[in-house]
Amino acid sequence: MTRILKVFLAITSAFLILLILMHRGKGGGLSDMFGGGLTKNAGTSGVAEKNLNRWTVIIALIWVAIIIALGLMYKFHLI
Repeated sequence: MTRILKVFLAITSAFLILLILMHRGKGGGLSDMFGGGLTKNAGTSGVAEKNLNRWTVIIALIWVAIIIALGLMYKFHLI
């Protein structure tokens, strides 16, 4: 069971990183350092940004649930 959760943890971690990197920079941060300021006017539409935010929150909640489940398994020696 823990192997399955660890695989899902790795997949959700990678997917969460990709989703976070897809967000538009708000300016003045690391995104501007790597050329994010050049595409300021070519941002995503409002609907696409909302959907990206929703997916990021959903994947983050799944990621947290997996972390908690693995922690409880380790705590109660269910491994």
